[in-house]
Amino acid sequence: MFTGIIETLGIVTKLEKDQENVHLTVKSDFTNELKIDQSIAHNGVCLTVVGIEGEEYVVTAIKETIDKTNVGDLKVNDVVNLERGMKLGARLDGHIVQGHVDGVAECVRIEDAEGSTIFTFKYDFDGSNVTIEKGSITVNGVSLTVVNSKKDEFSVAIIPFTLDQTTFKNFKEGTRVNLEFDVIGKYVARLHQLK
Repeated sequence: MFTGIIETLGIVTKLEKDQENVHLTVKSDFTNELKIDQSIAHNGVCLTVVGIEGEEYVVTAIKETIDKTNVGDLKVNDVVNLERGMKLGARLDGHIVQGHVDGVAECVRIEDAEGSTIFTFKYDFDGSNVTIEKGSITVNGVSLTVVNSKKDEFSVAIIPFTLDQTTFKNFKEGTRVNLEFDVIGKYVARLHQLK
């Protein structure tokens, strides 16, 4: 369980293919606090620590994860948003995030809004994943509020602090991002489909 509040940025230092899996080595400033078997969200994708050495740790992404997220797009020296699992009893500053990415979206527009930046994303609508105006959405692991919700498109407004502290500063039109839709909204949509 995560909150969508990014703790730090990590740098991908190595990618190693192992059959259908990919082992990612990441350099992070909190590596010395990690332990084997710990869950960490990488751009919103929950992955398990399988190795630690110095300032770097290793996680493994399976084929299902690679196929349904932007993990397969990562290259050495890419920067990723990192968040460790939420501590029980801690303040929930973002929203309930599972680290289970629902799919990818493409950044289709970036606009300066005189103090903030508006990012617009387009995704394949399948009837089960929806956004609502002022609802929650997770983009590359960042908990955000939806503005301008449409059937297959939505926007988010990013304040300068978030822009500086996350991978949003590297986005351009065409950037593919991981989406996790609001868990409550997903259950409501599923119940509606079952009727």
